[in-house]
Amino acid sequence: MRAFFLPTLTLCSALLATTPAQAQAARYEIDPDHLTVAFLVDHIGYAKVLGMFRSARGNYRFDEATATLSEVRIEVETASVFSNQRKRDDHLKGPDFLNSGEFPRMVFTASGAKRTGERTFDITGQLELLGKKQPLTLQATWNKSAESPMGGFGGKPYVMGVSARGSFKRSAYGMNYAVANGWVGDEVPLIIEFEAIRQ
Repeated sequence: MRAFFLPTLTLCSALLATTPAQAQAARYEIDPDHLTVAFLVDHIGYAKVLGMFRSARGNYRFDEATATLSEVRIEVETASVFSNQRKRDDHLKGPDFLNSGEFPRMVFTASGAKRTGERTFDITGQLELLGKKQPLTLQATWNKSAESPMGGFGGKPYVMGVSARGSFKRSAYGMNYAVANGWVGDEVPLIIEFEAIRQ
């Protein structure tokens, strides 16, 4: 029995010794004043329309020592869509596209990420849109983490900056308007830029 328990206790001790790194993961709140969630959509092959959402928020956990990301959540208010043309924006908010009245939020969640380079990650999660969830992978770059030189009322916050890109097919969510005739592109590239404050 002694020969069995001693190696088992040694293994348990080794496993417990590895857990504090996960406990060091800090919570980050995305700064809404430094958050851009934008998209591009092809228009009849002539050019792409650039749009954005003017209201969004998010948070996640990140362990800087191990570059471990977890508990990612980004919420976008669909009625905040803006493409610099009022009639088009009203159409985008309607049932042909985002149906903001029935589905006021678009939500991306991910439990973790795969590190692909020194400061790059594949964040594979789910995008919930129009009541449907589909897989979505964001390619993210960790640009910088440092104490902000600008400061604020609470001193100088510790800020992390991230650039992320991805894309999805809107038809996968049942958003089929003008897909068949090619007037409005199906593939929607995403452009996400943000600064997040460590809590």
